[in-house]
Amino acid sequence: MTEQEGLRGVPAAELSDRQTLRTLIGGWRGAVEGMLPPFIFVGAYFASGRSLAWALGLTLAVAGVLAALRLRRRERPIRVAGALMVVLLGALVAFATGNAVAYFWPLVLANALSAVAFAFSILIGWPLLGVIVGPIAGTGMRWRQDPDLRRAYANASWLWVLLNVIRAIAQIPLIRNEDLWALAAIRPVFYVLVILTVLGSWVIISRSLPSGHPGLRHPRVPAPPPG
Repeated sequence: MTEQEGLRGVPAAELSDRQTLRTLIGGWRGAVEGMLPPFIFVGAYFASGRSLAWALGLTLAVAGVLAALRLRRRERPIRVAGALMVVLLGALVAFATGNAVAYFWPLVLANALSAVAFAFSILIGWPLLGVIVGPIAGTGMRWRQDPDLRRAYANASWLWVLLNVIRAIAQIPLIRNEDLWALAAIRPVFYVLVILTVLGSWVIISRSLPSGHPGLRHPRVPAPPPG
């Protein structure tokens, strides 16, 4: 196998790009940790005879343990804090309203804000997918100096706008119908959508880059002017 080829004849640059984008999925552990608080909340709520205080207390305890485990694995603190904040906001809204289904409104808001953030980032030339993937790929923000790579990230970021819009819209009728079990059961579906979005992002980026481009890990940065 040559330096230019990876597994089964796949070019090494292409293979490393796939691996970079797959880290966005988070693996089975990330999926379980992301879905656990809503499942714990709904399960505890019904198991306790619809005790909101008991369900919120157990959910917050689980969220705190998960945050500690993520920090121990040296995940980015901002990502850990963001996940914990959504749970805290959900608990606060549910407690303030006395309505268990209100726990899920902050999750809808988080998806809506994510959609807006991705769309806005594209419009100002800082597509969020590039901001997220750049450090993972080891290129930092150098991808912005590569017009082809910047355009590819922008094209793929629209897929993340769509993902977050779908997730926000899908939850609204379930909340209005106060269908707590469905709100918990839809989490695995959302995770499948994330996987499809990651794979779709790789396809869009691959097709957006011109033939011969070295890939995500090798942005074409213009040489500095002499002198």
